[in-house]
Amino acid sequence: MKTITLNNGINIPVIGLGTFRAKEKDVYNAVKIALESGYRHIDTAMIYGNEVEVGKAIKDSKIPREELFITTKLWNSDQGYESTKKAFDDSLKKLDLKYIDLYLIHWYKGEEKAADSWKAMEELYEIGKIKSIGVSNFNANHIENLLKTARIKPVINQVEIHLGLPQYNLQKYCESKEIKLEAYAPMQSGGIFSNEEIKKIAKKHNKTIANIALKFLVDRGIIVLPKSIKEERILNNKNIFDFSLDEDDQIILEKQCNGMRLFPDPDNCSF
Repeated sequence: MKTITLNNGINIPVIGLGTFRAKEKDVYNAVKIALESGYRHIDTAMIYGNEVEVGKAIKDSKIPREELFITTKLWNSDQGYESTKKAFDDSLKKLDLKYIDLYLIHWYKGEEKAADSWKAMEELYEIGKIKSIGVSNFNANHIENLLKTARIKPVINQVEIHLGLPQYNLQKYCESKEIKLEAYAPMQSGGIFSNEEIKKIAKKHNKTIANIALKFLVDRGIIVLPKSIKEERILNNKNIFDFSLDEDDQIILEKQCNGMRLFPDPDNCSF
């Protein structure tokens, strides 16, 4: 699996398995299948309610811990200095791990809460319980606010990115701060599968629509988190490194941008 080097020198697999809304037996099986087929990057969050099952699948895989990259996230109601440390410890116990590779603030809930949460995360990073720290669903202005007090820069900003919402401006900003973008919903939660133009590109390369959508983002240096509980799709989603998109493909794919969000705009998040 191809990796990208983060601003702290740690390598992250460019494709990870997303587990949003995947529950109990489904998520356990999905993680097991992913790990057995070569994935080494798994993304979860406290609010997904599946950290225990993800942790059990990791343990049952017997893969050496140092080969894995595991992400979880701090939920909104847990933000704050002391509450962040407690929430992190709770996630660590549920996952049954000794450390987390990447811990993210899940949504921006104001400058003070972000600063207090980040301070706690920096301390956990400095004692080795977290290998990397970052944010999720942060716009550029949110990151600017965080950087006013942060001693350590985020390594990643995980946001909604797909052909309809390519996030070019946010990527340009994040790159100026040495922050990598990571895409959730990279296939528009399935919204691209009926697109006739993408179907033609997929047919030309003997690939799936999912392969084309993921390849487009990975070629831009974006880490992708396709979510599936179906074995065939989990196996297929990582098969994007044996073909190239040509100039004509790029033109068509870039025209798919419509600015449509499937999830709340971080500037107007009410939960």
